[in-house]
Amino acid sequence: MLEAGLIEFLNKYKLGDKTIIVGFSGGYDSMCLLDLLSKIKDLPEYADLTVIAAHFNHNWRGEEALKEQEVCRLFAASKGFEFYTETAPANLKKDENSARLARYEFFEECMDIFDADAVFTAHNRDDNAETVLYRIIKGTGILGLKGISEQRNNFYRPLLKISRAQIMEYCEKNNLCPNNDSSNIDIKYKRNYIRLNIIPLLEKINPTVKESLNTLAEVTISENSILEEYLAPLRPKVFDSGNINPIEYSKLSQAVKMHFLHEYIQTLNIDYDYKKIKEIYTFIEQNINKRNGSTISLASAKWLYIDNKIIEIIPKTNAADFEKISEVVEINSAGDYKIGNAVLSIKPYIDKDIFVFPDSTANFVYTDLSNVSLPLTLRTRQDGDIISPFGMTGTMKLKKYFNAKGISRHKRNNIILLAKENEILWAAGVGLSNKIGVKETPTHVIEIKQIEKE
Repeated sequence: MLEAGLIEFLNKYKLGDKTIIVGFSGGYDSMCLLDLLSKIKDLPEYADLTVIAAHFNHNWRGEEALKEQEVCRLFAASKGFEFYTETAPANLKKDENSARLARYEFFEECMDIFDADAVFTAHNRDDNAETVLYRIIKGTGILGLKGISEQRNNFYRPLLKISRAQIMEYCEKNNLCPNNDSSNIDIKYKRNYIRLNIIPLLEKINPTVKESLNTLAEVTISENSILEEYLAPLRPKVFDSGNINPIEYSKLSQAVKMHFLHEYIQTLNIDYDYKKIKEIYTFIEQNINKRNGSTISLASAKWLYIDNKIIEIIPKTNAADFEKISEVVEINSAGDYKIGNAVLSIKPYIDKDIFVFPDSTANFVYTDLSNVSLPLTLRTRQDGDIISPFGMTGTMKLKKYFNAKGISRHKRNNIILLAKENEILWAAGVGLSNKIGVKETPTHVIEIKQIEKE
């Protein structure tokens, strides 16, 4: 029965001939899943299915974890599957959230390494019930009550409709010897406490409480589909290239704003309670019209950044050092100059070229360099930088210029600058200086292009 259910799942998502990463701890759930896949792969119609068993050692339990890793390697080999493992750094925090984040980062890396199409995790029906209860206890919205998603982005849970009892029965019948992680009985972890202590108490009130919790999730999914009919036309306007458009967002009611915020924050794969979503909502309301932007902490490595042009999730680094390029490149003639992940090209203007002023935010400009002496430098911003904005008189500090242009603070250190000592001649993609602005005829065309990562 489990094999037929997995075949149905593969066909439903058209994954029967794809490359799949299986999160393989070697416990009952993941060993059951890998064993089922080995049987399915023997079927002629699934001969092209590729499976990689990916094991993440959290590096919390020393020798015990190494023994479990070896069990995983040997089992994967016995089934003819490639095995890949990584060990977390010794300083990984010993909490559920840090472990989950590190594990999912590992799965993402595996997808890149093996050019995979999907990641399978072995969450089961009991896990879903425990997740729903956990979110109820924490305080959640309708999205939280949906429980674990069967599929989200490239992550799939093919055993989500299978109970833990069915999985254990399968392992016993097929003579499998799964790892028995000792941390699974440590009730200092909240989910273990719920599974071992809270659910048994609730079963005294309702022996089928796990089924009731799964039913609640199913009802919520159904009810959410009604809500989705209203939200679907709004979503493309509110979400822009993975970020939130503040202008469209501000048009929404509070309830819809909070729903979309919860939806957006869930992309971090972190459970957020209603209180945290309300805190983020309030922060946005207070800062949505600010030109220079503000940030609020989301997780150990993430900020939510907001200004009047964008709401986005950014890495949590020191804002003053955010991805700053430290190179200084000297320019003595026309040619190509590499800086960071970009190449700036300076070419003489040819009379037959069509001369049209580009938008100030373009990545190329027509310039008149006849009144500027070489060498010039290519760099990022420094203390004391000034600029004479094109079309204006006088100079201003570059910081004030970026403020006027509404450039987000965390993006300023990435902007490539063409400079003569401390005077900025062109801020790539932002604006041009009067010093090289064209009055009559250009002398050069300057363009900057990002280097595509291999």
